[in-house]
This record gives sequence, C-alpha cells and structure tokens, in this order.
Amino acid sequence: MRPIRLVALAVYRESVRDRVPMTIAGFGVLLVSGSYLISQMTAGQDLKIIKDLGLAALNILGLLIAVFIGVGLVAKELERRSIYGLLSKPLTREQFLLGKYFGLLMTLAVNLGAMVLALYAVLFYQDLAASAAQRATWPAPALDPRLLIAVALMFGELAIVTALALFFSTFTSPLLTLLLTLGLWIAGHFNADLRQFEQVVDSPAAQYLALAAYYVLPNLAPFNVKAEVVHGVAVSASHVALTLAYAVVYATVLLLAAMAVFRTRDFK
Repeated sequence: MRPIRLVALAVYRESVRDRVPMTIAGFGVLLVSGSYLISQMTAGQDLKIIKDLGLAALNILGLLIAVFIGVGLVAKELERRSIYGLLSKPLTREQFLLGKYFGLLMTLAVNLGAMVLALYAVLFYQDLAASAAQRATWPAPALDPRLLIAVALMFGELAIVTALALFFSTFTSPLLTLLLTLGLWIAGHFNADLRQFEQVVDSPAAQYLALAAYYVLPNLAPFNVKAEVVHGVAVSASHVALTLAYAVVYATVLLLAAMAVFRTRDFK
C-alpha cells in the first residue's frame, strides 16, 4: 500500500503544481458565486437556479479535471521517460496504475470539495436574504444536506470516467484517449435507450448487439439525480447504494483491464 500511496501523493502534488485543476476549480467557484447574480433575474426561481447551476458546474468542471488530467497520467511518464526510473524501483506496474488512479481521485475530491463549499456559502447567503414567505415556497431548504447525495453520485460517475481515461491511456495516444473517454461519457448517459432497442428494429442480430452494448458501456444515467435534489424529490438510499456499488464494480473491472494491458507493454 505504501508505494500506491506515494504515487498517489505525487500525482496530487503534480496536479497542484500544474494549476490546471485549481484553475478549473477556481472558475467553478466563481461560476457558483455568479449563479446568485443570475438567479436574481428570475421571479421566484432564484434558489432553484443557484442549485441547478451550482451542481451543473460541479459536474462539468469535475469532468474536465478527470479527462484532461487522466489522459496524460501514463503518457506524461512515457514522454519524459521517467517510467523507466519508476519501474526500476520496488514498484510494480499495477501499483503504479493504482497510485495514478487514486491520486487523480484525490485531486477530484479536493476540487469538488472547494466548489461544494462555495455553493453552500452562496445558498447560506440566499437563505439569510430570503423572507419567511419566500422560504415557504421553496420545495427544499436552501442548505439542504441532500445536495451532498447528488455530489456523492457525481463523484461515483467521475470515478468511472477516471478509470476509463486511465484504461485508454495505457494503449492509445492522449488525443484518442480524450475522444474515447468523452464519447463513452456521452454514450453512458443515453445507454438506457439501448435496452428499448428491440422495440425499434426487428433484426435479432441488431437487438443482441444493442443488448450487449447496454451491458458493456457504462450506464451513467442513474448517477444524475440533480433534478430530484433541486426539486426536493426524495432519492432512496437503495438507489444511492446500488449506484455507488455499480461505480465501484465498473471502475474495478476497468482498472483490472488496464493492469492487464499495461503489464504486456514493452517500454524498450
């Protein structure tokens, strides 16, 4: 575990030095804060606007951090040829990949945490400025702790996206890794439609192919509960638990596949 922890900390420190995630997170904090000004242009929808824009900012900016750093996790080491020195130490290839993965998750957690604090600060100010009559019309309180449910599921989705980026980075170029990861992220949000593909076509081969794609491609739609949280609709504990368990299983499978591919690579 110690080699994995050291690599993870190195990834986190390097991302801080690069200032890419911090710049994105800083922009996210400004966007969340700016949502308050935008909300003032609406009539009676100010709280919903703040929550909608805030959670959307967390999701998109978290995706940018996961993708744009994830695509270079392995490629940077190969370009700088530092991979030779790392693997010559008591560090296996599997530990190297796991360290890279958990280091990026740590970076994501810190940046998401900063943006969540900014969102709650804006909501706290909105709660103080609102009258009792305005609060009575809100479907959920301003400082609703259920917002953290949406953030937790968001982090589970980003864990899958990070694993996808790491998997593709073990055998493709950074550009192709970027395109494949973003493509699967988009496809993952429409994956549920493949389950109903048999109602659209009559070809058994196409139906089986669509069903196979449904089980192979990541199913990211269940991670999106932003609308429910914003409108005060309850999200069941079973849904949260099963969705996060799915994230753990899918990310684990991707990491095992990445290790298998990376183990066969020849760096000579």
